[in-house]
Amino acid sequence: MQTPMPAQSFDRKTGLAFIVAFGIVSLWADMAYEGMRAISGPYLGLLGASGAVVGIVAGGGEMAGYVLRLFTGRLAAQTGAYWTITLIGYAVQMAAVPLLAFAGNWQVAAALIVMERAGKAIRNPAAHTMMARAGEKIGQGWAFGLHEGLDQLGAMAGPLITAFVLWRHNDYREAFLWLSLPAALTIMSVTIVCLRFRYAGAIGAHGTAHGVIANYSRAFKLYLAAAALIGFGFADYPLIAFHFAKAGVVSDAAIPVLYAIAMAAAGAGSLIFGRWFDRAGLKVLIPGTLIGAVVAPLAFFGGPVMALFAALLWGTALGIHDAVMSAAVAGLVPEPMRARAYGVFPAVYGISWFLGSALMGWFYDFSLGALVALSVAASLLALVPLSLAIRAAKA
Repeated sequence: MQTPMPAQSFDRKTGLAFIVAFGIVSLWADMAYEGMRAISGPYLGLLGASGAVVGIVAGGGEMAGYVLRLFTGRLAAQTGAYWTITLIGYAVQMAAVPLLAFAGNWQVAAALIVMERAGKAIRNPAAHTMMARAGEKIGQGWAFGLHEGLDQLGAMAGPLITAFVLWRHNDYREAFLWLSLPAALTIMSVTIVCLRFRYAGAIGAHGTAHGVIANYSRAFKLYLAAAALIGFGFADYPLIAFHFAKAGVVSDAAIPVLYAIAMAAAGAGSLIFGRWFDRAGLKVLIPGTLIGAVVAPLAFFGGPVMALFAALLWGTALGIHDAVMSAAVAGLVPEPMRARAYGVFPAVYGISWFLGSALMGWFYDFSLGALVALSVAASLLALVPLSLAIRAAKA
């Protein structure tokens, strides 16, 4: 039984304070799991995985995590246990990161990578629903953009930690163990935020009818179609990093540095496009989608300089996806339906991401041209339902 919460809600001041506090939680969390993700592709390769395996593991982890949100979003909406679900998710996710140090083969490492994505899936719908409540007071684009900007500071620091450890010791396992420090800080800080802002989860339980996709607006359905194509064409960083290592584009220690640069770009992109979204709406995703479309050619056809540009643009596109796409869901869906929408939306996006990542990983082993063509074509095709969604949202 969920403990009754204080009869309190957000105003502009407390809404901003909550977003900043949750951003600090995410800063520590991203430091841990993005530090892990920055080296997971080469680590899988070191343990004997092929390009196809890396693509499947990266995409499969995303798909498992995103599909799980269908159930965790529904669970949050039905039970009203937003904080309980959020805390469990963080605990599962943070436990997976240092455990990678003890993986003896790529199969165990793959399972832990999926476990980390599952932990994120458990907590995201509930956490995003609470942030959307605060966003109603300060602007959804600013709320999610500010949160994303703060957590990208951690996402930048985590890969730099792993890069430093690899540079000094050339030991992947030691790098994962160092990430246990921000993992522990994540659990401590989210517990403090929960105690301070317990009323953020005072949304209440809702019936099951709101989980039916048919009940959502036409604009949201078109937006789902666009997101599916964007996810399908978005090359995952573990595969890009695997390519950098295998082709010798940059050194092993430089790979997480490039990821840190990507995370800095993601933070800047989320802040800029988040603010822009509050003024202009969904149309800001059009340039964001075009930015994502040029990543694969730069990453898989270029040398060290193009790898730097690929990292910058990949991170910018990721920041736009994480901030603007989440804010747009809040704008297209009323509050009683949001927890499930934050389950439905990532599930569709994640399944598409898996299919695209698996296919790109398969293409990688015999045709980089086919891989790049697939990525670019899917991204450009996404502009069609996105444009229709923009029109439907205005109607």
